[in-house]
Amino acid sequence: MSLAIFDLDNTLIGGDSDHLWGEFLCDEGIIFDRQAFEKKNDYFYRQYELGSLDIYAWAEFSFEILAKYSIKELEHLHHKFMQLKIEPIILDKAQNCINNHKENGDTVLVITASNTFVTEPIVKRYGIDHLLATQPEMISGRYSGKILGIPCFQSGKIDNLMPWMRQNDETLEGSFFYSDSHNDIPLLELVDNAVAVNADEILTSKAKKHGWQLVDWR
Repeated sequence: MSLAIFDLDNTLIGGDSDHLWGEFLCDEGIIFDRQAFEKKNDYFYRQYELGSLDIYAWAEFSFEILAKYSIKELEHLHHKFMQLKIEPIILDKAQNCINNHKENGDTVLVITASNTFVTEPIVKRYGIDHLLATQPEMISGRYSGKILGIPCFQSGKIDNLMPWMRQNDETLEGSFFYSDSHNDIPLLELVDNAVAVNADEILTSKAKKHGWQLVDWR
């Protein structure tokens, strides 16, 4: 039995959940100045693709809307978000891979830079119980708009993974990590079995150089 780790955005789903959440909020009329919001939403996504994202600036932008609504209101919005934005980009090949690992008795974990509010229902949709994600801070039952702990981004994924493994009596022996992004190279280099899924150009080049498996779940 091994640890099977999956990135979420553009790996298990055919899109980026945080960016799509922003699009959804605009579509629902939640955002007053759509043009300005979309410009900033696109800016942060491009920075992520380039590997130069300021994760704290992104969180300040992304979490602002979470702080304006109650958990009940946010959950209602997220239910509709799942139906309209996420269900159409669920990937059957990703689900099959998850199922195979579970049948083998492996522990399945999603580790993602996107925040827990957006990602947790998606992860549950795939039948996965374990999630490490960037954590929005909560105070008195509401989101504060700030990050709690270390952002789960780039090497921060390793920083979050190590204590989780100790707490769950897991090791990296025989481990797998599936990801699309060069931002995840630090963790891909750490596991025993690195798999590049729907990989970006930089990760594709790295995978070929190191002999990592390349797969397309689209």
